[in-house]
Amino acid sequence: MTSVLQLSQTIADDLIADFFRESEGSWRSERRYYTLPDGETKEVVSIIQIRFLPQGSPELIHLAGLHELTNETALTCGAEVTWDSQESVTGKQQSNGSTLFGALGTSLLRDRGFATTKPVTAEYHFTNPQTLCLKTEYKGSSFEEELKLIGQLYRTRQTIISRAGEQQMIGQYLEKRL
Repeated sequence: MTSVLQLSQTIADDLIADFFRESEGSWRSERRYYTLPDGETKEVVSIIQIRFLPQGSPELIHLAGLHELTNETALTCGAEVTWDSQESVTGKQQSNGSTLFGALGTSLLRDRGFATTKPVTAEYHFTNPQTLCLKTEYKGSSFEEELKLIGQLYRTRQTIISRAGEQQMIGQYLEKRL
């Protein structure tokens, strides 16, 4: 007989896999960052590529190794995200790179964090099948993020970065599928 916990985990596994599959593809991300408390803003445009990773893919096996998991195929699915970002006003190169996400229960393991190149773990939940909420904490900082799929062509994101319990920055994003 299937327990409620097993059923809940199966639902979570299906939701995160569906979210990553629906996010797969190329996106143009228009972002605005607000530095708190002064409200200074910065606008950035990124081209983002998202690729779904099935359980057992070489990237997820590598990620499991970075997190020292004993079962190298424990991650049920994941995504590879690459980006190339420029400041909106000046066109100046902002950043480029890639990151891996892998699902393990209600945790998303990453090969790097927002402000570190070391592996990090985020906790996640869904408020509905189109809205993924993440919380990552390390080095005294907290990163709360909400990603919402809006139909097939749009996503919104909001990130709140806090340190020592005080909000430091808010990032708001509109992403359009290319």
